[in-house]
Parts: sequence; structure tokens; C-alpha cells
Amino acid sequence: MNPQPTNDNDDDATVVTFSAAAARSSTRTPRRTTTKGKPKVRMTGQERREQLLDVGRTLFAEKGFEVVSVEEIAAKAGVSKPVVYEHFGGKEGLYAVLVDREMNDLLASMTDALTGSSARALLEQAGMALFDYIDTNPDGFRILVRDSPVSQAGGSFASLIVDVAAQVEHLLASQFASHDISTKYAAVYSQALVGMVALTGQWWLDVRKPRKEEVVSHLVNLAWNGLEHLEAKPSLRKVGATKR
Repeated sequence: MNPQPTNDNDDDATVVTFSAAAARSSTRTPRRTTTKGKPKVRMTGQERREQLLDVGRTLFAEKGFEVVSVEEIAAKAGVSKPVVYEHFGGKEGLYAVLVDREMNDLLASMTDALTGSSARALLEQAGMALFDYIDTNPDGFRILVRDSPVSQAGGSFASLIVDVAAQVEHLLASQFASHDISTKYAAVYSQALVGMVALTGQWWLDVRKPRKEEVVSHLVNLAWNGLEHLEAKPSLRKVGATKR
């Protein structure tokens, strides 16, 4: 048999081919998963948590706690349901964090605003602090004024009103004492004043007119002109005289 002719370049060709493939493989940039044509960027745990809070804040403000589902939150954030459960244990946990943040922010802003030296100045400052918050944080205020789930009975707008009223109560008590009015009713007046401003704020949240400065001025007008002429021992002149 005649030996088959060999190609002295066969080994070299194989080496060249393999080397080129290896070079392409080693320098190739890994593909990134895309969603709807956009690169999917991996977030840190804290970034993902804040993203879910932003998404939940918008949805809860728009639809309310009962209507929003974990599926909707996850879909809006572009993640799977287990991611929501991992960070918050469910929509209840996410909602609780949002309510806690909003309550702390609002209470802090109102408390910081109470710096005036006169009762009227304090009344004006408290009213403007609430309306400034509503104006700049409408979603947050909507979350606070909506009904909270049973598991969040302590985290409601009503409980916030109690906290703010407690701040106002001791201020009213000092004013009452200087006008010979019993301080034991300071809690009644503080609840009434804060509640009046808060309920008007809920109404103004949707109508947005008149301007917030005008609304607050009318609230102060009603409250101040009433407070200025308080009776030391008020009584019900008609209802009290009617037999039941």
C-alpha cells in the first residue's frame, strides 16, 4: 500500500483554529438578561426594598390596601412574588413600613412647626404644617387617611391625630391657666382643633381650592375667634334645658 500523503500544515491549522475559538470565547461579553428590550439591572437589597416601597406607596394611595395585591406589587416592580415576601413578608408588612414612615414625617413636621410664642402663632403654624405636608406628599396623606387593615389598628390617621393633639394639649393648658379656664378640658379642645384641621385637609386634598394659605387662614379665623371668647364655664342653653 502506498502511504497517504500527509499535510505538514494540518496540526498548525488545528492549533490556529482552536486558538481563535478560545480567544473569541475568552473575550466575549456575557449577555445580560433583558426585559422588553431594556437591560435588566441587578439591584442591591436596599435598592430593591426602596423600589418596592415606592411602588407600594403609589398603588396603596391610588387603590387602597384591600384592593392592591402582592401580585400587582410584584408585577409593577418587575419582580416575582417571593421577592416581595422576602423583603416584607407580604403586603401587610410593606404597608406597615409605609404608614410608619408617613406618620413619623408628618408628626415631626408639625411638631417642628410649633415654635411660636403666642397661641395664635402656634395655631397658624400647625395648620400650615399639615397643609404643606398634604400639598407636597399627597400619596402619603392618602395612605394615612385610608382605613388601615385590622393588623395595623395602631397605625392609622386617627392615632396620628391623637399624637399631634397631645403635643397641642399642653400648649393649650398653659393658655387656659392664664385665662382662669380649667386646664382639665385642654384635651377636649386640642382634639377638636386638630381634628377640625385634619378633616378639612382631607377635603382639600381632592379639591385643591381655595389656596392652602386661604384655607388655613379661615380655619384659624374660626378657631381663634372662638377661642378668644371662651366662656370659663360653658353650658348647653337649649339642649340642656330640653327633657329627654
